[in-house]
Amino acid sequence: MTRRSLFAALLAGPLLIAPAAAQTGPQPELPKEKLVIVTHDGKHHDFQVEMALSMNQQMTGLMFRPSVPADGGMLFDWGAPRDSQMWMRNTISSLDMLFINADGSIRSIAEHTVPQSLAVIDSRGPVRATLEVAAGTAERLDIRVGDHVLQRIFGTAP
Repeated sequence: MTRRSLFAALLAGPLLIAPAAAQTGPQPELPKEKLVIVTHDGKHHDFQVEMALSMNQQMTGLMFRPSVPADGGMLFDWGAPRDSQMWMRNTISSLDMLFINADGSIRSIAEHTVPQSLAVIDSRGPVRATLEVAAGTAERLDIRVGDHVLQRIFGTAP
């Protein structure tokens, strides 16, 4: 490598890694919408969730948030069914992740995710959205695979 190309690579390097390194705190709170989970026993559980719609919002998610309210969370709308693969990088509080089909039914649930983990948490098939809530919510409310989520993105108003 010539001195000129080495210098160019050194100059370009920080620009390539700066966006990933720049995130050192939580993103501002995103707009919230109502979401209702209807469990197998007919109970309705109301939430006010932040809507992660853009790629930047989705990449940051709940990183650096010290906690998630019991009736809160974040809904990642993928726009169309696709495999959802999440991780807990820079996420300091444990979460439950609910992977939701296009019809609003819950496809799979990952409970008590490990903070800061880089392990991939997979939806196990295409889903329209992923809902992150405080760890223990699925167990506390007896939310199960097959239960339904009412929210405008699924064509069901809560």
